[in-house]
Amino acid sequence: MVKVVGLFVLYALLFYSANGKTHHHTFVSSKGDKMIIKVYNKGEHNITLHWHGVKQPRNPWSDGPAYITQCPIQPRKKYTYRIHFTTEEGTMWWHAHLDWTRATVHGAIIIYPKRGSLYPFPHPHGEVLIILGEWWKKDVMEIERNATIAGGGPLISDAYMINGQPGDLYPCSKPGTFKVTVEHGKRYLLRIVNAVMNDKLFFAIAKHKMKLVGTDGCYTKPLETNYIMITPGQSMDVLLEANRHPSLYYMAASSYFTIVDTEFDNTITTAILQYNGLYHRSPSPLMPHLLSLASKDHPARVPLKVDTKLFITLSINLVNCSSKPCEGPYGKRFSASLNNISFITPSIDVLRAYYYRLDGVFDKDFPSKPPNAFNYTGNNLPQNLLTPDFRTKVTVLKYNARVELILQGTNVFEGDNHPFHLHGYSFYVVGWGFGNFNPRRDPLRFNLIDPPEQTTVGVPRNGWVAIRFRADNPGVWMMHCHIEDHQEWGMKSVFVVKDGANPQAQILPPPHDLPEC
Repeated sequence: MVKVVGLFVLYALLFYSANGKTHHHTFVSSKGDKMIIKVYNKGEHNITLHWHGVKQPRNPWSDGPAYITQCPIQPRKKYTYRIHFTTEEGTMWWHAHLDWTRATVHGAIIIYPKRGSLYPFPHPHGEVLIILGEWWKKDVMEIERNATIAGGGPLISDAYMINGQPGDLYPCSKPGTFKVTVEHGKRYLLRIVNAVMNDKLFFAIAKHKMKLVGTDGCYTKPLETNYIMITPGQSMDVLLEANRHPSLYYMAASSYFTIVDTEFDNTITTAILQYNGLYHRSPSPLMPHLLSLASKDHPARVPLKVDTKLFITLSINLVNCSSKPCEGPYGKRFSASLNNISFITPSIDVLRAYYYRLDGVFDKDFPSKPPNAFNYTGNNLPQNLLTPDFRTKVTVLKYNARVELILQGTNVFEGDNHPFHLHGYSFYVVGWGFGNFNPRRDPLRFNLIDPPEQTTVGVPRNGWVAIRFRADNPGVWMMHCHIEDHQEWGMKSVFVVKDGANPQAQILPPPHDLPEC
């Protein structure tokens, strides 16, 4: 079925908001549906929209990252996105994809099973959408600009939020806490999205266990846990049994932060799960271990053999400032890199340059491994590793290539957890670990039977993650850290997937209303 969403209008007030309101617009569809979304930018800033985790087969023109697959939608201009939900099912989300506009321009995408199909878990009696966000008392666009000029980290948020409300633990001028009313003995599906800019969040519900059944629009084997850790960009489907003594219980989310001597928002946002009576504080959370459903209806098609191996290091860098000291550590400016390449965003989008064969926009020689091997997670690393090479380089993949990608965290300047997102694809997380990846020992422990299928994966601090996917979606697809600071500093790159021989394996032509730069 094809749904046409009329003019989806974006306004700019002191901050951006969607449809002129501060709540988050939710798109609802079913597996296999198509959606046409007509966007009119009635704001003051350029904008693009990204449909996070949606594969967009053969149609990178509707993927959305600015200057990668399109030029921005300028104020008072329009653009039509054409979305095709193919294998996706569950909870996903959409967001702006230019500068800090996604801080407030975002919302959920709910994809139900194909008509006539059922959930692969007990049917819930009700559903609750939970969007974890944050709030600044200042203009978010100005915050990003000031951080770029100063070279340091951005101003931290004043509050985290659950569905637009900070909760009871903040000294807010206007009272308001999001509440969920449940009936004892019934089952509820919580659809959770982490839409914050830079922080991983723990989420828990006091005295209740949760059962994780899906991530990023893909189902997983059920996993019971007291809490989840959800990175920026991730979405999770969680079953909740309302089986506790009728009362009021807190839902709570707080930051998980690993970099020392760095300012971060250490506040707690709360909502209320309401039976009746008094409420209690929530317990501390942990991180779960996931497995793919790997069933007949939801198979795990992990490539068992690979013909393309990539090893990419993830680093936080420091660079000297030209005239006066910057506000970063040691008077330097923050930067970030992949394989020591800090990505420079071009003045026109990479997709347009690739499709029309325009020279001088990007280079095709992104390194398949670090230019210099070193003890990636060691202490007291050489100072020369701090400075990256600034380039616009892409990786070219043959159509149907079977790719294994190792994402290796480093301790250059400071290690951190990195939630990595790949546009245009889902992938299988076949392994992960701490320390340096060992190419002889670690692949022996890869899970090639039922690894979780995701679109965003957290690379642990000073650790590694191994993912596999088949490059069967032609086009130009961005890969980046979903911590907004790190992406802005250059921790991103691009895959160019060549056309296949069959016309159905070739990129679609550009739409007539493609924005100009």
